[in-house]
Amino acid sequence: MDPTLQYLLKLLDIEPIERDIFRGDSHASVVPRVFGGQVAAQALVAACRTVDDERLPHSLHSYFLRPGDPGARIVYTVDRIRDGRSFTTRRVVAVQHGQPIFTLSASFARAEEGLAHQEPMPAAPDPETLPPAEELLPRYADLFRDRAVLELLLQARQAIDLRYVNEPPFATAGRVREARSQVWFRVNGKLAGEQDTPVSHLCLGTYVSDMTLLDSVLLAHGRGGWMTGDTVGASLDHAMWFHRPFRADEWLLYDTDSPTSQSGRGLAHGRMFTRDGRLAVSVIQEGLMRVPR
Repeated sequence: MDPTLQYLLKLLDIEPIERDIFRGDSHASVVPRVFGGQVAAQALVAACRTVDDERLPHSLHSYFLRPGDPGARIVYTVDRIRDGRSFTTRRVVAVQHGQPIFTLSASFARAEEGLAHQEPMPAAPDPETLPPAEELLPRYADLFRDRAVLELLLQARQAIDLRYVNEPPFATAGRVREARSQVWFRVNGKLAGEQDTPVSHLCLGTYVSDMTLLDSVLLAHGRGGWMTGDTVGASLDHAMWFHRPFRADEWLLYDTDSPTSQSGRGLAHGRMFTRDGRLAVSVIQEGLMRVPR
């Protein structure tokens, strides 16, 4: 297994310190705060640790309250809201320096038979035909604010093989495009043994879900984002629905679009499809999107 993936899995393997209380490490991010996908994934891990294995999360709703300190550990406290006959509900609060930085509510259920339909998977080229990050990102080094930005982006992509279907926002800053973005992604390595569980794949998908979701908002306004310095932003809330099983170590198409932006906030909607066309996850996020004065 790739050592960077092993590191990511260790990062998500939070430490139990008391009943329903856990502690997680942080790592350097491409922005000067804890990466939102990290804290969301760790909070989901904490919730899952208090639920029977036969019940998996089918949805989560969360709020980012304060910027996380990447140099400090995060404490997660889980409130067992309800254990019902069909559904289980958990609430998680992430705390740093005595203050909540993130809250998450998650609902769990057993798999069952029922009515099923889905919208079709959108067209996209095969991921093998697209350049990986180590080939793509250096092409745009001159567009970034400084060389350190490129290095941080490359580090963030080491554990995740993420490939843009079309040019990313920072490549076409200044040109308004359709408010839609597509990427293929998978983790760099195969999960096996104790690490190969449905919860592991769900939490890895949660981690990646925050990486490119707001790109569609940037594209609608011809903005390159924090990498080029023409926009500042942050995730405000994040909701996910897990529809069908998937593996994070196999290719997933992340198709995102933005229906609206206003008042310094942009809304983004995402769908994750397995390579054979099954809709696995839906995501919605509102993000802070401001133009520097």
